[in-house]
Amino acid sequence: MKNLIIQDIMKKDKLHFIITGGTIDSYYDGTKDTAVPNEHSVVPKFIKILKLYEECDFSEICMKDSRNLNGIDRKNILKAVKNSDSKRIIITHGTYTLPDTARYLQANLKNHNKVIIFVCSMIPLEGFTPTDAGFNIGYAVAKSQELPKGIYVCMNGKIFIPDEIIKLLSEGRFASIYTK
Repeated sequence: MKNLIIQDIMKKDKLHFIITGGTIDSYYDGTKDTAVPNEHSVVPKFIKILKLYEECDFSEICMKDSRNLNGIDRKNILKAVKNSDSKRIIITHGTYTLPDTARYLQANLKNHNKVIIFVCSMIPLEGFTPTDAGFNIGYAVAKSQELPKGIYVCMNGKIFIPDEIIKLLSEGRFASIYTK
């Protein structure tokens, strides 16, 4: 009986991954000398390997370099967040325009009761060792269990809010505009 109650609680605490591409979900193309988004996400396979306790849903919105995301893509991300029945959402995204999309959601998502976390990486999830991708995803999953409702970015062991975050390309990480 106790196991059934715990299983029921975990199902209600479903984790929803909204996938958009970016380096986290890319491979290196030597002919282009850059990372190129996979045709389909490798994140669901990675999450399955982790054997998380909660049920996970996946919505692949697009598979793009974030520099190629447009208004329609952002509207589709917003729609997926609004339509999600999960209270915990992790959005995988590219680093270049992640702050823009996080601010877009913050400006257009009112009166929500969800923890929404953007996560990204500087190195793809598959094909590279070491990579920051798995750590960043795991950190986002862990933080999704304890943060109050709101929109966040989890990267390199730090939590940011959309209004403060900037990408420091020279350092390969994000920072707050409020701290040095």
